[in-house]
Amino acid sequence: NHNYNNVPFWGLLMSSYPLLFQPLDLGFTQLKNRVIMGSMHTGLEEAENGFERAAAYYGARARGGVGLIVTGGIMPNPESGSLHMTHSLETPEMEANHRLITDAVHKEGGKICMQILHEGRYAFNPKCVAPSPIAAPISPYTPEELTHEGVLGEIDNFIKAAAFAKRAGYDGVEVMGSEGYFINEFLAPRTNHRTDQWGGSLENRMRLPVSVVEGIRENVGDDFIIIYRLSMLDLVEDGSPFSEVLVVGAAIEKAGANIINTGIGWHEARIPTIATSVPRSAFTWVSAKFKAQANIPVITSNRINSPEEAERVLKRGDADMISMARPFLADPEFVNKASEDKADEINTCIGCNQACLDHLFEGKEASCLVNPWACRETEHIKTLTVRDANKALNIAVVGAGPAGLSFATEAASRGHKVTIFDSAEKIGGQFNIAKQIPGKEEFYETLRYYKRQLELNGVEVNLNQRVSSEQLNDGSFDHVVLATGVVPRTLNIEGNDRPNVLSYLDVLRDKKPVGKRVAIIGAGGIGFDVAEYLLHDINPTDNGDHAPEQRSIDEFTASWGIDKELTHPGSLTGKGKPQHPADRELFLLQRKVGKVGADLGKTTGWIHRTELHRHGVKMMNGCEYLSIDDAGLQLRTGEVESVLEVDTVVICAGQEPLQELVEGLSVPYTLIGGANIAAGLDAKRAIKQGAELAASL
Repeated sequence: NHNYNNVPFWGLLMSSYPLLFQPLDLGFTQLKNRVIMGSMHTGLEEAENGFERAAAYYGARARGGVGLIVTGGIMPNPESGSLHMTHSLETPEMEANHRLITDAVHKEGGKICMQILHEGRYAFNPKCVAPSPIAAPISPYTPEELTHEGVLGEIDNFIKAAAFAKRAGYDGVEVMGSEGYFINEFLAPRTNHRTDQWGGSLENRMRLPVSVVEGIRENVGDDFIIIYRLSMLDLVEDGSPFSEVLVVGAAIEKAGANIINTGIGWHEARIPTIATSVPRSAFTWVSAKFKAQANIPVITSNRINSPEEAERVLKRGDADMISMARPFLADPEFVNKASEDKADEINTCIGCNQACLDHLFEGKEASCLVNPWACRETEHIKTLTVRDANKALNIAVVGAGPAGLSFATEAASRGHKVTIFDSAEKIGGQFNIAKQIPGKEEFYETLRYYKRQLELNGVEVNLNQRVSSEQLNDGSFDHVVLATGVVPRTLNIEGNDRPNVLSYLDVLRDKKPVGKRVAIIGAGGIGFDVAEYLLHDINPTDNGDHAPEQRSIDEFTASWGIDKELTHPGSLTGKGKPQHPADRELFLLQRKVGKVGADLGKTTGWIHRTELHRHGVKMMNGCEYLSIDDAGLQLRTGEVESVLEVDTVVICAGQEPLQELVEGLSVPYTLIGGANIAAGLDAKRAIKQGAELAASL
């Protein structure tokens, strides 16, 4: 099924990813490779000078070699979106703004489609509409049920938005029919309780999406790409059965779509779909089953973040194209690097969601933990002026953790001479701890990236070396960057010096023995990580420089009750459970009253809490720690004193900045990362701080 037309045979043979770099001929146009940058809302369009910034953002990804870009969702009318992030295309005056984006992409030789997104009942908007007046569990508003005339009006809005998109220079549109949004709501019995021609039978429920695609095709002609994003796994009760998905897909194809994109899971689904704990390419199996009956190209997506993984998916025949969204936040040059056999230089998306999705849910612009310049391209360009070689600084960096690595590689790439010191035997600092947590294996990729960047940029790396202030003051350095990190905070209670009382570093770094019944004091990110770590093995070990195998897709789907046989509505079995019972009994404790782990990331915190609950971890809040003795941990909760009979107590109660080198330094210095602010182990802040300091010197 692979089309090798117009591709030099020798070029395909020489490429490490021959299938990924095949062109795709759509008849009236050709895509230069099989890579799509999937839709992501970034918040740029709503920002000041947002379209200029968005043009730079998309232009950088087009320059980076991606075959086709799909924009973040653009609403067909104001009611179809959330008030804090709605941008629509519904008037000729708006076309000029979008022309900035399409011109920037075309200038770089790329192609771009505009996603038309109607949020339906998900819209944080008191005027939201839907097929039936059923409130979403993630929205405070009950939608207004559309009349028959109202449904026709919404279809017309989709068609008009597509026409505006064509006039604004887009190469096509993607119709968002997935993730529980408006169109998806018409298809699923869960949200469509209508009894007129738009509800009831499948023929009636799919009338709206078919009418949308037919209307767009009739209006825009044959030389315009129409992608339809089809929900193949709703992962909610009373969702669409796969048998209906196949019928809908065939009807959408007949209606005029050129490509079918794979959608996985509604936003209200309690199944993780894109977090780092989800195995790579965890859902391409369903794209493969759909592709078997499709006559147009099929895109697959979700947790594909390397060219090797993308090539494997194509080789299995699971799809014709690969959609990656967040990987292009992490590295706009992803495709060029892969095509030049420089995959080891790719800054890999780790699926953390901390600076992209979590930012958006907080009303902020999206960015990226591993690439803080994402969505800040115009600002970054201004800092990349050619520097006078005579102004290059000789800089010492103390600490090879995330902050130090970020600064060192960015500063060296700008022409400064950088020497990095660390007392450990390998680079990485706290990342060497994080990468051992089950579900966080992607941190190995970040360390691989930084190791390669140190080599490429000529940074002198001195490991196993504890540097002194006297050495730094010897006149060799113009500036010192202290990225020395943190030390765990001790708990000031009686018994904290007992041998069975450990810090998180004792457990995760030093591998000290841990008993079968464990109290973990502190329910922040570190406490949850320690709990996850202790659940999966008695004495797990660091895997060196190579990431361990992630859990299998079959284990993941069974654990979360995903129906791979596709016989249940919504593809849920309702029988998800951990595949490996825990070997320990854990108690996760916090001082604050309220939900345990409430400060975890909005898009991933619920996953961590669910995983621990399912393994029987007992979570307790409002705890006052009295003492530790032979009986265990003495507690007071409210007015009640009790004892937790545990073998081991692990302290995860915060950190203190490690600033021991500050005293005695006479050379100018700057503190970054944990050495600057020790509130949590915040890699996002550390990497951003390091990159911004390097840009300012």
